[in-house]
Amino acid sequence: MAFLDQQPLLGYPLAAAVGLAVGSFLNVVILRLPRRLEWEWKRDARDILELPELYDPPPPGVVVEPSHDPATGDRLKWWENIPVLSWVLLRGRSRYSGQPISIQYPLVELLTGLLTLACAWRFGFGWQGFGAMVLTWFLVAASGIDLRTRLLPDSLTLPLMWLGLVASLDNLFIPAKPALLGAIVGYVSLWSVWWLFKQVTGKEGMGHGDFKLLAALGAWVGLKGVLPVILLSSLLGAVIGAAWLAYRGRNRATHIPFGPYLAIAGWLVFFWGGEIDAAYRQLTGLY
Repeated sequence: MAFLDQQPLLGYPLAAAVGLAVGSFLNVVILRLPRRLEWEWKRDARDILELPELYDPPPPGVVVEPSHDPATGDRLKWWENIPVLSWVLLRGRSRYSGQPISIQYPLVELLTGLLTLACAWRFGFGWQGFGAMVLTWFLVAASGIDLRTRLLPDSLTLPLMWLGLVASLDNLFIPAKPALLGAIVGYVSLWSVWWLFKQVTGKEGMGHGDFKLLAALGAWVGLKGVLPVILLSSLLGAVIGAAWLAYRGRNRATHIPFGPYLAIAGWLVFFWGGEIDAAYRQLTGLY
């Protein structure tokens, strides 16, 4: 790893290539994990309610089943799985069914590649760089799923929180105590907002996955980073959410997933929390 730090012309392209490949896998996670979870929930519900079993074959898994055309079931060739390039060569259409291939595929791959490259640039190619990449990959997957389904699966948020806490044991980014307090305060803060909103309005203003995602981010940015994440995500949600509602012609009652804004804010605070805090203090006159 030290060799890659000394050879950026080799290390950075390698990081980008790894990011593109991981982005291709994250597309599979974003598309398949919610369907798999829904199938498991229905199966468990039938068991709990003691309902008769139905023939309901499971959807494709995230890891085992190879990529295939969703319309025809044809297995994709290796060259049809090259990140970004395959989408361009196929002109955004399936070779088997002729149906359009979602722009999500190259966008997620490009985004993951660029963010992975940013991790290598900011933290290097050691354990810190790898930890930053893992955090980034989890956030991309969680954001993609929340945008599509308004779900933040426990299978992503909880491992991300535990990984942050484990990293803090070796003081990889922050010490263990601030990481633990960040996770606790992150969860309780949004849970309190949800509880108060429900008491006043009788409605649920956000999903429980948002609490868990902020807890996970708190384990990575520490106690001092929780408030900036909340403030920045609220600002992003207000600006981007209002623009999206205006563009789509929706009203304020439309549900907007909050997870992506938490993910963006958390990633920014994780990368530049010190700089953001210094800029805020200088702007407000707090020293």
